[in-house]
Amino acid sequence: MGRREMSGRLSAEYQGLEVKVPNLFRCPISLDVMRSPVSLCTGVTYERASIQRWLDSGNTTCPATMLPLPSTDLVPNLTLRRLIALWASTAAPASPSSSSSPPAPSAVGPTPAAAAAELLRRVAAPGADPCPPLRKLAAFLNDDDVDEFDKNAFARAAGAAETVASVLRRAEKEEGLEAAEAAVRVLAAIAASDCIEEENKRRVAAALAADAASTAASLARVLRCGSALEARVDAARLVESLLRNAAAPGARAAVAESEPLVAELVRLIGPADEKGGLDRSAVAAGLSCLAAIAATRRARAEMVRLGAVPAAVRVLTADAGCPAQALRVLEAAVGCAEGRAAICESAETAVPAVVSRMMKGGMGGAEAAVSVLWAVCHRYRDRRAVAAAAACEGGLARLLLLMQSGCSAAARQMASELLKIFKVNGKSCLGGYDSKTSHIMPF
Repeated sequence: MGRREMSGRLSAEYQGLEVKVPNLFRCPISLDVMRSPVSLCTGVTYERASIQRWLDSGNTTCPATMLPLPSTDLVPNLTLRRLIALWASTAAPASPSSSSSPPAPSAVGPTPAAAAAELLRRVAAPGADPCPPLRKLAAFLNDDDVDEFDKNAFARAAGAAETVASVLRRAEKEEGLEAAEAAVRVLAAIAASDCIEEENKRRVAAALAADAASTAASLARVLRCGSALEARVDAARLVESLLRNAAAPGARAAVAESEPLVAELVRLIGPADEKGGLDRSAVAAGLSCLAAIAATRRARAEMVRLGAVPAAVRVLTADAGCPAQALRVLEAAVGCAEGRAAICESAETAVPAVVSRMMKGGMGGAEAAVSVLWAVCHRYRDRRAVAAAAACEGGLARLLLLMQSGCSAAARQMASELLKIFKVNGKSCLGGYDSKTSHIMPF
């Protein structure tokens, strides 16, 4: 038998063992079957881990098209993920060494549905310790190697959010704090994750809003007594999710007007250590919550009374990140007399902090800064605020830059009314934009 004939027979013999993978299912970078397909703004889909490495290496183009990326947001391609899952369930398995073998089952169980049912049963079992299964669920939801399809399948499981939320609410005694923290980690992993569908996030908000007063008390307790800063930050993220996604206005009001909860959120954006340092993740979570709480008019005065204004000013002064959020909190504060009074009492610190960060928080932050300055300096003409504004270097230049940057008509009008307050001199103009780049001044 000739070598060519034998080769042909072997090929025919093993031909049936080959799995033909559709090219659409392969990542353009790794050429492997995608487990977690995500799409760039160019419309090309990649494996999440592969494209993330590309972007983390400093690349600013799409690898397939080489087009520049105006945005590096990664959007989960759930339709393609479902097609791959369907193909993997019907295709014959390739050899163990094949790099194109179908995605393996998730780490928490053979299927998301089976894993959810078992873990939720253990969480809800009377007299059982819910902490171990909750920790396993949190690890599953926070694992980057677990694809979004499986995570969303769990979050979508009937009773999942309600069961975990009930653990949070009933953990009222001191010995229940550990279970409350574990429940917070699971719920926050759903509510604050970019890969979770909005409908599933609303499920968590609805479960928390079912008894909003008890939820607020439990979250305040985790914020006050949490064993680690991470647990406190997760609790704040849940507060924000409830405020932004809860359908019932009464539930949002119950949370926004909870004095213990607001007090702990103000404390969260304060010093995180004995040296007075601020933790950026805690600051971001706390300010986002306070900005959402400020949307409830009746909660603003209480938020101010509990120290939101000096806390936000401290964030601006320390340059602890999130300037836009801090400015939005101050913008909400000037909407009540107590907030204006708090800013004016510390005008020598507060006003320069607002002016210095005016152009650091994007257009939203800049307009919020102008709104704060206009309220205390122009509308109510507090002499302390006016004096502090007039002494600020660079205020004039910042206002002029804002007016020429496409801001809203209202912000442009407020800025024009503020111009006469700031000293017109060369020093203020040249110091208007604290960067090392050159700018052509509009005057």
